[in-house]
Amino acid sequence: MKNLKSKFFTFLLLLIISTTVFSQSKKKNRWTDLIDTTSKRGINFKCEDYVYKPNIKTVQLRAQSFELAQPILNLDSDDKLILKFDDLDAGNKNYMYTFIHCNADWTPDDLSTSDYIEGFSDNMITDYKFSYNTLQLFTYYFATFPNDNVHFTKSGNYILKVYQDGKPDNVVITKRFMIYQNKVSVIAKVKPASLVEYRTFKQELDFTINYSGYAISNPYDDLHIVITQNNRWDNAKKNLKPVFVKDDELIYDYDDVNVFDGGSEFRYFDTKSIRYQSERIKNITKDTAGNHVELTTDERRSSKRYSTYTDMNGNYLVKIQEGTTSETEADYCYVTFFLSSADLFSEGDVYVAGAFNQWNYNAENKMHYVPARFGYECTLYLKQGYYNYEYVVLKPGETIGDQTEIEGMHYDTENDYCIYVYHHQPETFYDQLISIRRLNSIKDR
Repeated sequence: MKNLKSKFFTFLLLLIISTTVFSQSKKKNRWTDLIDTTSKRGINFKCEDYVYKPNIKTVQLRAQSFELAQPILNLDSDDKLILKFDDLDAGNKNYMYTFIHCNADWTPDDLSTSDYIEGFSDNMITDYKFSYNTLQLFTYYFATFPNDNVHFTKSGNYILKVYQDGKPDNVVITKRFMIYQNKVSVIAKVKPASLVEYRTFKQELDFTINYSGYAISNPYDDLHIVITQNNRWDNAKKNLKPVFVKDDELIYDYDDVNVFDGGSEFRYFDTKSIRYQSERIKNITKDTAGNHVELTTDERRSSKRYSTYTDMNGNYLVKIQEGTTSETEADYCYVTFFLSSADLFSEGDVYVAGAFNQWNYNAENKMHYVPARFGYECTLYLKQGYYNYEYVVLKPGETIGDQTEIEGMHYDTENDYCIYVYHHQPETFYDQLISIRRLNSIKDR
């Protein structure tokens, strides 16, 4: 009897050990599979607009039909996006691209590539041209999609990832873009802020979502609303909940959480030609290092009255006057910005920012104080064209740049806005983008 009990306990112990080992093995395999999957889908890098190599410049992802348009596609249309970038190493390299589907907050979701792409998940960039008659040699690469090799089957947020030499971990570029499918309608307007203390310098967006004929079971939890100003993502308004639910309408009529600083019209400069000094160009020189452009001195505008003029709301345009093909004939210039300031800004660091650097705040576009000149200076290597920019203060520990410290803010400034409506249906594993509403603070009052 004693031997029988002993054998039984021995058997039980072996069973427990084998079960544990098998369980750990399964966990290890699951973890290995997860690492493999996330590595392929790019979770090991930033899911945002970012350039990872110093030789890569002038990265643009825009609608093929209009070079200043946002990177947005209608799932039910034949619209295409075009990716453009320059490699200052020149020569010919092997670049490939793939796509990662993301949630409304730009975190990768649980969909596999085959869930949202028909065709090949990874494709080669086969179109390129060499620079012509420029001091800076470069190779201009471009690719359009959807194309014969890749089609999208789901709406939502996407990351375009470009990588080199067939190695997904050798990341070169990541760019955001959105695909929407109209399932609800959004009625919206822009107006001066409702609160008295904000009225003269902030802009308010009130809107209503009409979802007649479309089922939304729990609008407070299943809908995600995002509002951007001038295509910036660092200061986007997120997670707005409806104030009222009435019949088939969701009403978003806040007084505070849906307001943006009006800002001022963007500063600008024109280097389409570097043979003569255009407006806001102080000096142009050329030496063995390349082309040098010095802009006229900028001043703080926070205490000045509002001045109106036409701008591109932070955008930029690659263009050359003396040539036929701007992409390959536009040269690069060392552009020096100077902001007059008697004192250092104690609240944070100063950056020159805009769409040209994807609204990133890094060492390249950080300005440095020059005591001898009583001001901040920064030199950027930019392709010829027409540029909008502004000066932004980034406080320690913050991720949202504040342009009001230097540029000021006014309720009547012209700005572009975009309202994104995401829906996470309970039975699905991703956030659909079911509507986009574009607005302008002048046209949509």
